[in-house]
Amino acid sequence: MGQEHTPAIEVEDLHKSFGSQTVLNGVNLKIECGETLTVLGPSGTGKSVLLKLIIGLQKPDAGSIKVNGKEITQLTREKLNQVRKEIGFLFQSAALYDSLSVEENVAFPLRQHTQLSDTERTEQVRTLLTSVGIEGGFEKLPAQISGGMRKRVGLARALALAPKILLYDEPTAGLDPVTSSKINELILRLQNERKMSSIVVTHDVHSARTVSDRLAFLHEGSIKAEGSAEELERSDNELIFQFFQLGH
Repeated sequence: MGQEHTPAIEVEDLHKSFGSQTVLNGVNLKIECGETLTVLGPSGTGKSVLLKLIIGLQKPDAGSIKVNGKEITQLTREKLNQVRKEIGFLFQSAALYDSLSVEENVAFPLRQHTQLSDTERTEQVRTLLTSVGIEGGFEKLPAQISGGMRKRVGLARALALAPKILLYDEPTAGLDPVTSSKINELILRLQNERKMSSIVVTHDVHSARTVSDRLAFLHEGSIKAEGSAEELERSDNELIFQFFQLGH
C-alpha cells in the first residue's frame, strides 16, 4: 500500500475493561487522511476511553491501534511520545493548567518540544490564539475566562505543534447553544485550513451533523453503525433512531 492510502488512524478489534466492567468490546474504526469522523453514542459508552487509547494515555487489553500506519500499542514511552507530537488532543474540560495564564498554557508544548526563542514563541502563541478567535486577555488565568474561552485556549494549545491528527473529546459539552455553534464553526474552519484528520467524540447530534464527514455510533462496547448523518438517521436500529430524534 502506498503512503497516501495509509489511513490516519486504524483501530482493529480493540478491547478495554476496567475490573469487571467491559468498556470496549471489539471496536473497529478507520479514519482516512483529512477526514473528520465523529463517534456518537450515549454517555458512558467508552467514547472518551477510545480517544485515550488512541493517544496512548491508556493501554488496550487487546487489539491494534495504528497511527499513520505505525502500531502504537507496544511502543516504548519515548517512541510513543514521538507519535503523540503528531496528535493534538482537546480534553472535555480543556484541561488547562490553572496556575498558568492563557498565553503560558498555549506556550507550554512549544517550550517542551521546540527550540524557539522567547520572541518567536510569543509570536507563535499569539498567532495560535488569534486563529481560535482570542484577540486579548492573554494574561488571564483559566478561572477568569468562560467555558467557551477555555475550550478555545485548549484548542490553541492542541494545535501548537501543528498536529496532523486532532482528537476532540466532547468539544461542546457544557456550553450554551450559541457558544456550541461557534465552537462547531471553529472546528470546521480549522479542518478546512489545516486539512487535519480528526476524531470528534460527542453525544451532541447537532454538532456531529455540522462537523463530520462520517459518523460512527458506539454502544455497548462496539460500533453499531457507520455512515453519514442521513444514513444513521434512517437506521432501523431503534436506539440509533431514537438518539437522532431526541438530538434534534
